[in-house]
Amino acid sequence: MFRSLRRALCAAALLLPLLVGAQTAHAAETKADAGAGYWHTSGRQILDASGQPVRIAGINWFGFETSNHVVHGLWSRDYKSMIDQMKSLGYNTIRIPFSDDIFKAGTVPNSIDFSSGKNADLQGLSSLGVLDRIVSYAGQDGLKVILDRHRPDSGGQSALWYTAAVPESTWIANLKALATRYKGQDTVVGIDLHNEPHDPACWGCGDTATDWRLAAQRAGNAVLGVNPDLLIFVEGVQTFNGVSGWWGGNLMGVAQYPVQLSVANRVVYSAHDYATSVAQQSWFSDPSFPANMPGIWDKYWGYIFKQNIAPVWVGEFGTTLQSTVDQKWLAALVSYLRPTSTYGADSFHWTFWSWNPNSGDTGGILKDDWQTVDTVKDGYLASVKAPGFPGSGGGDPGGPGDPGGGTAACTATYSVSSDWGSGFNAEVKVTNSGSTALSSWKVTWTWPGAQKVGSMWNASYTQTGSTVTATNASHNGSIPAGGSATFGFGGTPGGGGVPSVSCTAA
Repeated sequence: MFRSLRRALCAAALLLPLLVGAQTAHAAETKADAGAGYWHTSGRQILDASGQPVRIAGINWFGFETSNHVVHGLWSRDYKSMIDQMKSLGYNTIRIPFSDDIFKAGTVPNSIDFSSGKNADLQGLSSLGVLDRIVSYAGQDGLKVILDRHRPDSGGQSALWYTAAVPESTWIANLKALATRYKGQDTVVGIDLHNEPHDPACWGCGDTATDWRLAAQRAGNAVLGVNPDLLIFVEGVQTFNGVSGWWGGNLMGVAQYPVQLSVANRVVYSAHDYATSVAQQSWFSDPSFPANMPGIWDKYWGYIFKQNIAPVWVGEFGTTLQSTVDQKWLAALVSYLRPTSTYGADSFHWTFWSWNPNSGDTGGILKDDWQTVDTVKDGYLASVKAPGFPGSGGGDPGGPGDPGGGTAACTATYSVSSDWGSGFNAEVKVTNSGSTALSSWKVTWTWPGAQKVGSMWNASYTQTGSTVTATNASHNGSIPAGGSATFGFGGTPGGGGVPSVSCTAA
């Protein structure tokens, strides 16, 4: 994030129509099990081990970079329940920020609740040991992980990738240690080399002390030297040729000075973009706002995707959504990122900031109780969510060697999360109760009263009289055997109780 303005409450334009048409048609036919193995790039797309395009549609879960030395929220919940919830909401990747402090001898995580059996398997572990467990469970759930070297130490963000206390040699050594640690674990698909380089960091100036592009090449090659399968995520800078933007959000220099690594097809460029709850920028007061925003994004980073140079990942974007300007900004950005239903994986990649509610100038997908979902904020992202990936905990039930396939079956449970008389919110959990993976599902119920759905997220619906039929969204139709997905909705009036629900699977 734009760290000088953060008030975190934590412990401290050309679309290439021919190319788009061809790749869109291919993306629309991508199999549900895309994402297996390590990934590589091809033009503007990220491909899995078998060459299928994938879309990163994820969430930032921060804390390892703070003085807690571990993801936040474990003081409230079990880590597995949070990862399960991320998956159920349709996020398929977790970006995990960390600082180099977690590599120091004697660093231990704090503020973890072990009562009532929560986080039991994390007791006694170092920060890296906890990270191992999180990576392992995320992989079992079919989520990928991107590790983000956020800060040199937990004290705060740095403009450059090194400080007097944490020299470049330490930065590179620790990146290599992580790449070695997770070698062979394809849940970790890549490393974000350093978060938000900013002035005096430059791009292409040739000064080895400040040229971030050259530093990214040195570090990226070091990582690939020990684990050549990883993606290397390279953020932008603040200023290029006198034009300034968000910290880490200016990738204008890529056109003239691309990052060149020793292993081909490993570079993904990453931009950060924020709204007025983080800081004001000139484009927010442009009379044409928000129609001016696609041109702004094209200039700073979107051209890399549109010119088929490389994939682009918006590693951070977020807002409190309190102002009308911010609401318009988020709607415009989501549209710019390209809806999955139209473009499939031929799209921009993203991880929203943040899962945590305790990011002071953006808030999170979770509310302050670390349990309840901000359904309005999450709803903005529905069109750009994407399918999850094969879990690492078992084989594909429908793959080669499966003697008879299996029976598709599902169950659904309906629960009312809040009821204020004139209206209510409810959630439905769909569970794959069969022996083979689902590709789609449909849930039906009939209210005994006059209730009507007002809005629904993570599913689409039709209502005829008092009977509602909800079908999966594009990102959550695929559910492995034993897995689950959830959707929610608001309706009126309240006081309707819980109807019986039926689930049909395919």
